[in-house]
Amino acid sequence: MEFLRPATWDEALAAKAGHPTALPLSGGTDVMVELNFDVRRPSALLDLNRVTELTTWSNDGDVVRLGAAVPYRRITDELSGPLPGLALAARTVGSPQIRNRGSVGGNLGGASPAGDAHPALLAAGRDVLVEAASVRGTRLIPIDEFYVGVKRNSLEPDELIRAVRIPVADGPQQFSKVGTRNAMVIAVCAFGFALHPGSGTVGTGIGSAAPTPRRAVEAEEYLQGVLAGRGLWESGGPLGAGVVQRFGELVKAAAAPIDDVRGTADYRRHALAVLARRTLTWTWNDYGKQIGSAA
Repeated sequence: MEFLRPATWDEALAAKAGHPTALPLSGGTDVMVELNFDVRRPSALLDLNRVTELTTWSNDGDVVRLGAAVPYRRITDELSGPLPGLALAARTVGSPQIRNRGSVGGNLGGASPAGDAHPALLAAGRDVLVEAASVRGTRLIPIDEFYVGVKRNSLEPDELIRAVRIPVADGPQQFSKVGTRNAMVIAVCAFGFALHPGSGTVGTGIGSAAPTPRRAVEAEEYLQGVLAGRGLWESGGPLGAGVVQRFGELVKAAAAPIDDVRGTADYRRHALAVLARRTLTWTWNDYGKQIGSAA
């Protein structure tokens, strides 16, 4: 196994072009587990830890450009304002040691349906873009097109994830997951939810309950119709128990889980409905307070 250690981004792209099967390594929180258990034996490892630009982020007021290797701890410490849903998800990742090393770029590269960042990214809106680069240039992949199968993404063999572009939140966001214990756990199921009052839309993200992370599209459309039809974006008034219940049912219907060692498909569906109702209630209560304070 070769070990490639570029010092700059251009060197990293050149190394990936010359070794398309090389496995990128930054935090290593998933990669090292797979190597230790002989799940993967790549022809080469591409160590990106010397490429410092991957650990930076910027905010132009509309979009946060999050470097692929910005660790989860910094997301919780520095970005809970502009990216509240992602910051909440980051707090649930592993242990403090893992949060100091793991990153959103690593989650995207692995493309596991159980990755904690995915539901929050999907809920953040359809304008979330994955910045993929190679010696041939840079392209922006919409988050909805990024996941193509179980642990498979839409990157070309010579591409590396440079950053993720995420719209700054204009409304409350939430993330919640169910696990077999309170920490250091792979999600049995997870759900991200966001209100986007500027566009009159809502965002959802389902994790660990389908072959890939996915939206609950019918649930989004249903809730958007209710909010617009009843003038609730303007009033911030109560949703009503029936709306919350129906939203949970539609989220449940959007899942396609399996039975495995962490939980049954039936339990995952039930839990997702509960998470959907709770996150909707929490975010709508927060939104109502915002509307009230602005009045």
